[in-house]
Amino acid sequence: MRIGIMIGGDGQRRTLDDIVSTARRVEQAGVDDVWMANIFSHDAISTLALVGREVPRIGLGTAVTPTYPRHPVAIAQQALTTAAASGNRFTLGIGLSHKLVIEDMFGLSYDKPAHHMREYLSVLMPLVRGETATFEGEQYRVANVALDVPDAQRLPVVIAALGPVMLKLAGELADGTNTWMVGPRTMESHIIARLRDAAGAAGGPDPLVVGGFPIVLTDKPDDARAKIAENLTIYGQLPSYRAMLDREGVDGPADIAIAGDENALRGELKRLEDMGVTHFNAAIAATDDGAFDRTLEFLASI
Repeated sequence: MRIGIMIGGDGQRRTLDDIVSTARRVEQAGVDDVWMANIFSHDAISTLALVGREVPRIGLGTAVTPTYPRHPVAIAQQALTTAAASGNRFTLGIGLSHKLVIEDMFGLSYDKPAHHMREYLSVLMPLVRGETATFEGEQYRVANVALDVPDAQRLPVVIAALGPVMLKLAGELADGTNTWMVGPRTMESHIIARLRDAAGAAGGPDPLVVGGFPIVLTDKPDDARAKIAENLTIYGQLPSYRAMLDREGVDGPADIAIAGDENALRGELKRLEDMGVTHFNAAIAATDDGAFDRTLEFLASI
């Protein structure tokens, strides 16, 4: 299981230099990947292209970039450019976002989101494989579109798939899933089981499973969870995440956070690896001074 760190998206105002510096520090620590959310600050795909030019080894990925505001041809072109800029270390993570953002804030229709994702992937996936895309659908119609991005190889694509229909799409059409607010029982019995079934039925390889979790190394786990509950309240209210927390049988985000000493963290990570999580995406919770530093040091040591 690869170990990655979520950078940006923590509500802190960080410059591009700050982000590059953090990625460089994570690489020097010996961690495998950095992941970046695309929220309301820097564009994540573009930022990771810059990181890829400055930081020579570490894997890069978006977790995730919303699809609705970006035509699939445009995002394919941008993502392939980032792949080329980084020596093909980039994984494109995309997702539907939420009705609150897409419809209420952006004024776009959020009708039939799974149908939107199927059409989106029908255009996107041929392009990232270096093929020509031709598709006639309700939302997207493209004819004989091909992209020529020198030095870009086959680009892995994972989608934020949580429900049964989206997991089926992830297994059939994409390379896997990128999750958030999913507890370990739900990860094993729902996410991984359905994803593998879909990939197997489509004749594809074992899918990528990127599991994002709040995590902190601490000797005061109860205090840490209280802080996490305060900071991540919104994620317990968004419908898609709320459904996963309900499936897990927990009250809120703090209940699926990984918080404790080295043995506790090591045990939870081993559990995720054994069930089939291929990439662990650590959203290190800054619950106290020094939390990020010591948690990063621990993750780099395993």
